[in-house]
Amino acid sequence: MQYLLWIIKSALFLLILSFAIVNTDPVTVRYYLGYQWEAPLVLVLLVAVCGGALVGLLVGLFQTLRLRRQIAALKRELRAAQAAPAAQQPVAGTPVLPPPDLL
Repeated sequence: MQYLLWIIKSALFLLILSFAIVNTDPVTVRYYLGYQWEAPLVLVLLVAVCGGALVGLLVGLFQTLRLRRQIAALKRELRAAQAAPAAQQPVAGTPVLPPPDLL
């Protein structure tokens, strides 16, 4: 199995290397206010891919942190609800209402 992974990684490296060698033509990236950047095409593509990956990671991180806060709040609410039922036992003959839908 290790040999197979080594072969796949080597093939991927050679594919990326050959892509970089073929795409060395200089390109100009123009910004606002007259700024421009001239670099090889492969470098511009690498910067764009890394920037997109960084944005995706940040969005995923913020989503994960938001969900963790929500889980912690729900756990606190559940602990509070489990601690309170002893004091709220229904009296015999009183109708018991179902809990409200949470979703």
